[in-house]
Amino acid sequence: MGYTALYRKFRPTTFSEMVGQEHITRTLKNQIISNRVGHAYLFNGGRGTGKTSSAKILARAINCLNPKEGEPCNECEICKSALNGSLTDIVEMDAASNNSVEDIRAIREEVNFLPTKAKYRIYIIDEVHMLSTGAFNALLKTLEEPPEHVKFILATTEPQKLPATILSRCQRFDFKRISNEDIIKRLKIVCKESNIEATDGALNMIAVLSEGAMRDALSILERCIQDGNNEIDENKIKDLVGIPKFDLVNRIVQAMIQYNVEEAISTTNEVIDQGKDLENFLWEMIKYVKDILIYQSCKKLDLYSQEELEQIKNTSSQVQKEKLVELIYELSELQSNLKWSTQKSIVFQAGIIKLCANIEKPVVIQTSATPVTGTSVEPKITVKPQKTTTISKPPLKQQNTQMASSGNITKEWPKIVTDLKNSGKIVLYTNLINTEATEINDMTVGIQFKNGITPFGKTVLEKQENIHELTKLVSMACGKEMQIKYIDAGTHAKAKPTPEQTLKDIANASDIPFNIIE
Repeated sequence: MGYTALYRKFRPTTFSEMVGQEHITRTLKNQIISNRVGHAYLFNGGRGTGKTSSAKILARAINCLNPKEGEPCNECEICKSALNGSLTDIVEMDAASNNSVEDIRAIREEVNFLPTKAKYRIYIIDEVHMLSTGAFNALLKTLEEPPEHVKFILATTEPQKLPATILSRCQRFDFKRISNEDIIKRLKIVCKESNIEATDGALNMIAVLSEGAMRDALSILERCIQDGNNEIDENKIKDLVGIPKFDLVNRIVQAMIQYNVEEAISTTNEVIDQGKDLENFLWEMIKYVKDILIYQSCKKLDLYSQEELEQIKNTSSQVQKEKLVELIYELSELQSNLKWSTQKSIVFQAGIIKLCANIEKPVVIQTSATPVTGTSVEPKITVKPQKTTTISKPPLKQQNTQMASSGNITKEWPKIVTDLKNSGKIVLYTNLINTEATEINDMTVGIQFKNGITPFGKTVLEKQENIHELTKLVSMACGKEMQIKYIDAGTHAKAKPTPEQTLKDIANASDIPFNIIE
């Protein structure tokens, strides 16, 4: 006899063996006992939560010759035939590969025939959301009024893709994610019957990694014994599923929090030398920062040893929640950039080093003003140098001695636009030529485009980094936090400039000689 995968070998054969779905199995058993079985069911839930197993058990239970309290006996002729797959009255269909109108029409023709052995002919349609629109329409009438000897059990992970007309004709049961505790209990039974020695920490790690799917948990457990060694611990699982060493992830995150560029360079070199998949490594870093954030809130985490939790506790005490949220966004952006880069190691290392520098605030600007009746007082600026002395950004040219008062933004605007050119932001500068800035209210500065905004210009101006840059410069010029608003004052729609014209505008603005060669 061939090898059988653990998830198939230990597939539940009765409702009592189902894990974590008691709210469903109890209802189904009561329906069978009271002989009130519906004609169509919809089982919905995540992968590996027991939808197909429940469908098979239900199909046997309503056809069983000797049912026991709503459970199939698994001993009668019907149950044995169903278990070995020889019973033709229970039809299993995968809608992912059989989703055409012809496939459903074949079912419509078959339902008119009586079952060969069993009391009911039962159709189990898995991944039913994959059916085509025509197939759903073909199924609709049969599903609404099937013959008395026919039952339908539909299973799906995406019920929102089913037509409302199908949903309204089925009894719907939602399968929950299985809790880690229930998964661990089941894994202990499997380990005992399979002579597998697994530590409690290993079983907990498998439960967390399975994300509520019993099938995934059994698949991970099976991978751990493929080397012939039935002893499993946390390190073995981490090696098999590709989880980076905790030490590497923790060291880089610590370096970013402490602005330690040297440590970041050293650790990223180690990661690259070990040949780690950098995209996966970044994903593990994002999850780790997220876990620190969770620990700050609830002081509890799964998947970590006691020693690792102590290090997380130490890291958590060094950083604010806002910083952690910022890190998650920045690392996610780095991961996105890495995906499209052909020089992944360079982009990865440069991105980590940049994060070490970006988090640091080398200068703190505090503004205070004490208004006096009848007088206008300029905001006072106090500059406090940061104690750390790693990589820091140079102060902006406009950030010298005194900021313009909020009423002078109109006069300061041309200088802001010119500074954009001098700082190398040529594309943004080009799109702001001939614009004016005025205060709309005490919180908003309007940037007026007298000649209108072109489609290309709109794309440039709506980039998040450009909005952030302009908001920062306007706020500095006004001496208080301000928002910006683009005002399109053009009276006629402008023709979309050609790529050549766009390049020419940028080149002219930068005093770069420009010629088009035909």
